[in-house]
Amino acid sequence: MEITFKNKQSFRDISPREYMYFPKGIIELGRPGQISKIELVHISISMIVLVISFMFVLSQNSLLWSILKGGISYERFLSGFIFSLLGIFSAFFFHELSHKLMAQYYGLWSEFRMYPKALLISLILSITTGFAFAAPGAVMFRGEPRVFEEGKIAMAGPLANIFLAGVFLPVFLYTYFQGINPIAQGLGFICLINTIFAVFNVLPFGPLDGVNILKWSKFVWACLLVLSSCLFLILIQFIPEIIYK
Repeated sequence: MEITFKNKQSFRDISPREYMYFPKGIIELGRPGQISKIELVHISISMIVLVISFMFVLSQNSLLWSILKGGISYERFLSGFIFSLLGIFSAFFFHELSHKLMAQYYGLWSEFRMYPKALLISLILSITTGFAFAAPGAVMFRGEPRVFEEGKIAMAGPLANIFLAGVFLPVFLYTYFQGINPIAQGLGFICLINTIFAVFNVLPFGPLDGVNILKWSKFVWACLLVLSSCLFLILIQFIPEIIYK
């Protein structure tokens, strides 16, 4: 997910004044790949909250699930934590980093900012009900990008997810058909979470990446949608073995 600053502030459905702040002296274009201290704090907090949230979801150890199942499984907590860490790092981190690097490539100031309200909602929902609301924040960029530049910046995130899912998919399938084991499960989850991130973010709604990709190129948008959907259709049959085995 990415949000643009222009001369007239337009943030689509979410106002950055709710969760964005820019201390004096940081609205300066850094070197490609450079991460400021405040950005590092925002990324770290977002990843920690998301890992905890999805740990409760994947381990089925929320308050609701513990009541229905008659207790908490600490063994599931451990596996849920490992899978959550793998998924969030591979899908969320590289998705946002790709947006940032592409924006910097086009000479724009670009940094990630978290959305505290959404992070709090995600944490509460996951602990109490076992469902997560994953909208941790967005990569902000400032400048005057042309339509094709804004489209490519938006494309970078889902494309990174598709690339990672595509790279890990054959390795997952090989280990899977050798017999289900923790390695196969971990690889499968990396493929699955990256595919879900890609499919979700190419949807042409609200602040999602698909909006700007579609404005730039209908062909590129369609290719990303088809690729991510095909990956999801391949992986959907393995979901019970990946998550619940």
